[in-house]
Amino acid sequence: MNTATLATPRPRKPLSTWGFWGRLFVVPYLLVFLVFVLFPVSYGLWLARSPASYSKLFEDPIFFRTAINTVVFLVVAINIKMMIALYLSGFFLHTRWWIKVLAVLFILPWAVPSIPTILSVRFMLNPEWGVINSTYFRLTGLDGPNWLNDPTLALSLSMLMHIWKSLPFWTLILLAGRMAIPSEQYEAASVDGASNWQKFRYITWPSMKGLYLTSTLLSTIWTLGDFNSVYLLTGGGPADLTHVLATLGIRYLRLDQIELAMAAIVVSLPLVLPIVYFMMKRLSK
Repeated sequence: MNTATLATPRPRKPLSTWGFWGRLFVVPYLLVFLVFVLFPVSYGLWLARSPASYSKLFEDPIFFRTAINTVVFLVVAINIKMMIALYLSGFFLHTRWWIKVLAVLFILPWAVPSIPTILSVRFMLNPEWGVINSTYFRLTGLDGPNWLNDPTLALSLSMLMHIWKSLPFWTLILLAGRMAIPSEQYEAASVDGASNWQKFRYITWPSMKGLYLTSTLLSTIWTLGDFNSVYLLTGGGPADLTHVLATLGIRYLRLDQIELAMAAIVVSLPLVLPIVYFMMKRLSK
């Protein structure tokens, strides 16, 4: 007769005082996570659960225009922003005193709040009394264009505003990456007669391409949720033609269409989740 030997379970150790207080201090963070993260996300997904909401959303012509605007915004703004940040990170690496002063002024757009700065730019672009058209009239005697009345121009200005606001942050990140490269490598390359382009190609870029890619992925996630650059400058106009996914939900909320607002947010998850997964895999290495 076969007999099965059962392993004797180990006795559980009593919870120490430090372990008790450690778990107790974690409880408030769990409550904050449940109340302010898990509950809103779950409630939003529950509101957008109806297939009829997505059918109605896809039938709205503004949604397809918004999807195109979002793709254009991501592809154009992110690539231009990151390439300029990569170039400026090399510029601000120099130790001249006037470059240090310029770096302080360069950081200001990112440091100041978005609402007053973007609204001030919107006032400057006013076709009747804005400072840009007023200056243009004094110089040429002609009326300036209605900057925000053309959808293509308005969306381009929104992208320019996004680049202007977030460029200093990514420049600082890439500048930190450049500073981590040992200076001995550049000194050895100079001895060998390498040009600046060869130093960048064979020393700087191989050392920074991982940071550059990770920053680009993170910037994509943040840009997809950038609400201020479009809504504060154009309000989605003219005729709702400059909306992106981050602002389209507000349009539906103002029309008291909560299900469509939640659906407009949920449809961006197939784009966001793969980027988040790929970025987390890179960071785990």
